[in-house]
Amino acid sequence: MLAHLSIRDIVLIRRLDITFGAGLSVLTGETGAGKSILLDALSLALGARGDASLVRNGADEGQVIAAFEIPPGHLATDILIEEAFAAEDGQIVLRRVQNADGRTRVFINDQPASVNLMRRVGRALVEIHGQHDERALIEPDTHRDLLDSWAGHAGLARDVAGAWQTWRNAVEAFAEQEAKVEAASREADYLRASMDELSALEPAPGEETLLAEERATMMRAEKIALEIHEAEQLLSSDGSPIAELSALLRRLTRKAPDAPEYVDPIITPLDQALSNLDTVQSEIDSVIRAMEYDPQRLEDTEARLFALRAAARKYNVPVDDLAELRDRFAADLADVDAGGEKLKALRAKVDQAKAEYDRLAGNLSLKRHDAAVPLAAAVAAELPALKLEKAEFAVDVSSDAESGGPAGIDHIEFVVRTNPGSRAGPLMKVASGGELSRFLLALKVVLAERGSAPTLVFDEIDTGVGGAVADAIGDRLARLARRVQVLSVTHAPQVAAKAETHFLISKDTEDENSTVTGVEQISDAGRQEEIARMLAGAAITDEARAAAGRLLTETWSKAS
Repeated sequence: MLAHLSIRDIVLIRRLDITFGAGLSVLTGETGAGKSILLDALSLALGARGDASLVRNGADEGQVIAAFEIPPGHLATDILIEEAFAAEDGQIVLRRVQNADGRTRVFINDQPASVNLMRRVGRALVEIHGQHDERALIEPDTHRDLLDSWAGHAGLARDVAGAWQTWRNAVEAFAEQEAKVEAASREADYLRASMDELSALEPAPGEETLLAEERATMMRAEKIALEIHEAEQLLSSDGSPIAELSALLRRLTRKAPDAPEYVDPIITPLDQALSNLDTVQSEIDSVIRAMEYDPQRLEDTEARLFALRAAARKYNVPVDDLAELRDRFAADLADVDAGGEKLKALRAKVDQAKAEYDRLAGNLSLKRHDAAVPLAAAVAAELPALKLEKAEFAVDVSSDAESGGPAGIDHIEFVVRTNPGSRAGPLMKVASGGELSRFLLALKVVLAERGSAPTLVFDEIDTGVGGAVADAIGDRLARLARRVQVLSVTHAPQVAAKAETHFLISKDTEDENSTVTGVEQISDAGRQEEIARMLAGAAITDEARAAAGRLLTETWSKAS
């Protein structure tokens, strides 16, 4: 239930703190005192659309805090847990800050949140109904939910929604596989030829880089290979100068003793030259072994590299992706080859899911048809006391197995006939404003135990009705309040007298430029005076006070 409401700088409210209790609470006051402002502020904390005009003139921002006490496992707690919000057992605090520049901030349990989440949580905590509030009555989807809640079908309805989703997922999986197989079948020849070509090529990731590096190395070797081999042949062939120079050195060495002064200067450098030539020959042999240059290997490497690059151009992929492409072609061919079996299995899943949905939806439909009559009878039983004794209320259930959805196969709508002989029709088209509010109240009385938020707010639903009807409305609000918390903004003294808690809304002038709205909980004596004002108007008479006393006494005696 709503335990506390704190408002700061909203329209005419400067500072207001209200503590609410269980049962029926009424809010009364003269026209223009600010009752609608109070409800606007509460709506803001429940996720209603923000507006800069709500901020009190001269203030930078306005703020509303609504604190709720809730039982364990409540829907609002489940919503917060689903959204990864801190959810303390037994309490939820909604805070809304509205800036004068139009910006708005939302907090749930002191955590920043979105307006959408606040709205979802707010709807689980509070329902606000007014004379012209159409949300609960004009939408057939809402009627279906109300019937399910009243009849205890919520669990089965969730099962139907789950079965619907399972069926649709199976249909989508089948359609996706079918399209894939059809596309692959159309390209089967191309896929097979391409896979065969790539399989024969046997590409490997990273192969292009290795081949390119090897090719570059061999091409560098090719450029100097001829000269290296020419040098090797010159020094190793029969015509090598080494042999002649060696013979010359031997002859000079033998004659050196005869003329050393002439021969020795020649022998030394010649010997060094021969030694250097030996070194050159040895280095040439080492270089030739290191190069390992093979023209055929270069040719094979270039052929392999060019084949890989040609395939990459053909299939418009990098060379390194050719192996993956080959595998993908193979998988697509496997889908073609095994497509029939896969489609058969997926088709079976679709049929199985559809059969399960049909079974659950059909079962739910039967239960809805069975529950429609007793719900209509329960609502109809409330109508005579609300001066709708000639009205008829029915729950119209029509079913179409071919147009099912996540909510089942039923279209459900509340229809009424307000006068004998008139045509039955949807509530919003048949009932007048006053009749609509009374139908709404009858519905809420019947649905309160099974399909209601923990707090119900009624905004002047007694407008335009007389004493007996107003008294009946008050009785039903009091009955509702035995099950849920009820707040009612009312102009009817008969309704006000039924309340357990009475708040008086008034408007005061602080100075010539400032008017503020205030709210106070009034005592029994204050209640009698306020109800007398509601009976008599501006001039409160003793007769009005006596009548107010009788209303209160009658209420207290019934309660006891």
